[in-house]
Amino acid sequence: MALPSISMNKKPQKRYVTKAKRKELQEELDHLKNTRRGEIAKEIERAKSMGDLSENAEYQQAREDQAGVEGRISEIKEILKSAEIIKHRKSDVIEVGSTVTLRKKYSSSEQMYQIVGSEETNMAERRISHTSPLGEALLGHVAGDTIEIETPGGGAVYHVELVE
Repeated sequence: MALPSISMNKKPQKRYVTKAKRKELQEELDHLKNTRRGEIAKEIERAKSMGDLSENAEYQQAREDQAGVEGRISEIKEILKSAEIIKHRKSDVIEVGSTVTLRKKYSSSEQMYQIVGSEETNMAERRISHTSPLGEALLGHVAGDTIEIETPGGGAVYHVELVE
């Protein structure tokens, strides 16, 4: 009996970003590659000139900085490679890019959230990821729907008041 073949060429997970976030990531990538790499290389050379590398804290720190920068460069390249620009169009259906007004069951106050990609999540700005428990539960619903979700803090019921 033949074993099923397993493809090692996994398609990268799609990541949603705004045009502004993509530009910000591209600028960060350019800075890391064209400026920060050179600065760290100079720090490493200066630290090497001090002698014994095994006990040279400045050299060790510069190498850690270099590893961090190279890791971030790889991360940004991966994000940009799989990034899909959010093209929010006026729709009654909740999708990535929608702004949603919700009312939690037994509450008179409303909460407004924008559904965004994971790279732009910011609770202080009421921007939640489409992969968060609430974001995922909202996708595909319309104003008037009631949604029950399980969150790390327990169950919750929300009524969708408005979709923009």
